Amino acid sequence: MTATTQSSSGKTWFITGASRGFGREWTIAALERGDRVAATARDTATLDDLVERYGDAVVPVPLDVNDSAAAHAAVTQAHEALGRLDVVVNNAGYGHFGFAEEVTEDELRAQMETNFFGLVAVTRAALPILRRQGSGHVLQVTSIGGISAFPIWSAYHASKWAVEGWTQAMAQEVAQFGIRTTLVEPGGFDTDWAGSSSVHSERMEEYADLHDRVDQMRARAAASRGNPTASAQAVLALVDAEEPPLRAFLGTAPLSIAKADYEKRIADWEAWQHNAELAQG
Repeated sequence: MTATTQSSSGKTWFITGASRGFGREWTIAALERGDRVAATARDTATLDDLVERYGDAVVPVPLDVNDSAAAHAAVTQAHEALGRLDVVVNNAGYGHFGFAEEVTEDELRAQMETNFFGLVAVTRAALPILRRQGSGHVLQVTSIGGISAFPIWSAYHASKWAVEGWTQAMAQEVAQFGIRTTLVEPGGFDTDWAGSSSVHSERMEEYADLHDRVDQMRARAAASRGNPTASAQAVLALVDAEEPPLRAFLGTAPLSIAKADYEKRIADWEAWQHNAELAQG
């Protein structure tokens, strides 16, 4: 069934990671249609061109999501500047490349700190505001890698699967207050996620052959990456929907990946149900 939409005028947004990629494109799309945006970045100078173009409609807010206290301060600053928060977008994060044995404990903790705990801090700071308003929409940017998994992204998958589980539980808890929640799950897009913002573990010689195969797979996939600018229209449709979904893909590839993955899971569960029943006693 096609979702119906409501008027989009006058929305206020809080968007993390607004200096590049999805965050920047979605910030511009919201501003272009007349909404106001508190746009966060570790270096707000990266937002100067948006301030020059859109004036008071954009509020630059400094934020490193790894700092929980800073997350609360940023949300408070945005709320004071805009008067309310209608849409909270947790977009800040980065990709970590490395097989499970290659990723150090410090690297894994850093990935979780930014992609998961940073998102949690921003969300927890925003929830009291949205609860008092009796409305609001939280968009958590995860990935097809939040429900499926592939070699070389073990740390990244761990962070995004954590986001998925935490958010699905939270969504059921806060719905009573008029707060809507959507997990936005993009496929491959032509952003800086795999570029300068990414982190790579030191490669082990023992995995050389698999690294070669994964590199080839990534090279083939690069040819079909989506356009982050075009993604903005899909996100606007989500925030304008009267009944937005809990989960929404961006791009053409995720649906087929998810179907294949879940069909295999269901087949395994059904094939081993007799064993599960043995455990019941």
